[in-house]
Amino acid sequence: MISSRSLHELPNVDELKRILQSLAMLDAIVMPDWEYRYYSFDANWSDEEMLASMRDGSGDEFFILFNSFGAVIKGYAHESAMAGHSVETGEVWPGVLDHVPPEFEAVLNDPAFVAEETSFCIWRKRGDLAWATGKIKFPDAEYADGSEDLLFILDGKPETYAAWASEYYERPIPVDAVKEIYAHKPLTQQLISRLNPECSLEQLEDDLDKIGYRRKLV
Repeated sequence: MISSRSLHELPNVDELKRILQSLAMLDAIVMPDWEYRYYSFDANWSDEEMLASMRDGSGDEFFILFNSFGAVIKGYAHESAMAGHSVETGEVWPGVLDHVPPEFEAVLNDPAFVAEETSFCIWRKRGDLAWATGKIKFPDAEYADGSEDLLFILDGKPETYAAWASEYYERPIPVDAVKEIYAHKPLTQQLISRLNPECSLEQLEDDLDKIGYRRKLV
């Protein structure tokens, strides 16, 4: 299971971006109302950056910033011991934000990310052989930073999303259709209807542009 202490299953930067675009596209189809979605992706967050995010509506969230240097993951599990430390002291758990490369300084400095609300942070520069974290002495707590609960969806397996979404949205989500979105197959009305019979391709025009998911074969 992916966590800040077990990063070997976390995909490389480019594959992670594709997975997050797929998650956002799937949520856009399954849940047309944006405010009720879990996963989103903004391919035009800035001129040189893309931003993926997860919000569960109960205080847990992650942001993943992509730029030409690589990617950084900032997460906050509000019931974790390390989040509790932040609430009590106003400071992030020691080590979590240490050694974050300056190329990802937006995670530390942009008010949109609220740096104090961080229970884990993971990064990888292009050319690095693995993902990295700061040097952290974790608390003796069963629920230390919450990263395992938030990052499990990033394993790249369509079955993982299909199982999660079927439970969360309380309706069957066909894994064969999810596989096509994970493969970034062009959207057709037939594919959309397999995931949500009440959603149309026309409804998804803005989402396609924002997510950067291709419309058709070129």
